[in-house]
Amino acid sequence: MGGYMIFSGTANPELSSEIAKYLDTPLCKATINRFSDGEINVQISQSVRGKDVFIIQPTCAPANDNLMELLIMTDALKRSSAKSITAITPYYGYARQDRKAAPRVPISAKLVANLFETAGITRMVTIDLHASQIQGFFDIPVDNLYGAILFVDYIKSKKFKNPVIASPDIGGVARARYFASKLGFDMVIVDKRREQANVAEVMNIIGDVQDKDVILIDDMIDTAGTMVKAAEALKAKGATSVMACCTHPVLSGPAYERIESGALDELIVTNTIPMKQSCVKIKMLSTAPLLGEVIRRVHSNESVNSLFDIR
Repeated sequence: MGGYMIFSGTANPELSSEIAKYLDTPLCKATINRFSDGEINVQISQSVRGKDVFIIQPTCAPANDNLMELLIMTDALKRSSAKSITAITPYYGYARQDRKAAPRVPISAKLVANLFETAGITRMVTIDLHASQIQGFFDIPVDNLYGAILFVDYIKSKKFKNPVIASPDIGGVARARYFASKLGFDMVIVDKRREQANVAEVMNIIGDVQDKDVILIDDMIDTAGTMVKAAEALKAKGATSVMACCTHPVLSGPAYERIESGALDELIVTNTIPMKQSCVKIKMLSTAPLLGEVIRRVHSNESVNSLFDIR
């Protein structure tokens, strides 16, 4: 197996299988069970001594179970004398709590980083961290991959007559600007005010969208409130169509119903998180070739950054 081994948690086994197929490498065997009280029990079924080990496990819902499973698998591998342990965590849970935005609140993203390192993870690979500064919470190497590369070919295939990139809020401007620069498109901003968690009120459009095909860019879509209201505001200002590209389809609560009945014409997501149900407006792109190539390059000490030279 070329000196490295790939294990899968139970969070997204379909993605793990796709990555293994891309690398032409079988997934290694591990038994993951639960005791009657819900505690997780892991047994590694193959020798990992002296091997570079990769664990594929996003910490999506149920976040606590998937996070704990990853930590326990890591501990089992460390105690089995693995040479290195890389967590392939396409979706990094608890990333939205990355600073003290109010008195007496936790910085959960930092706590999870501490847990990763204490368990024995020696490197982490993820896609589109909610806030890029979370990389600084770790004292181990972190590869924060750009989800934009996954959407470029699809957007080009749409052959929009008058495309423009849009950020759904002020916080996502840097991400949207990067995407717009790679595609050579103009950019607009949707200005919104959030009254409370998971409730968004669109206020204004900064820029011209009259007769434009608007492409909203974000790292995740949760309840879909922001995206649907942004699409409504953009069309009210004269947009011809509104498509959204979001790396992580969290899609909780009323998200599917909002997307189905809302003003969004199409939503493009990736398989960092398995979808709970299908929707005619949602198209999923696979991250398996990207993550598989990163695994190969990390193991062979090749450049990862060169993957993102979009042309």
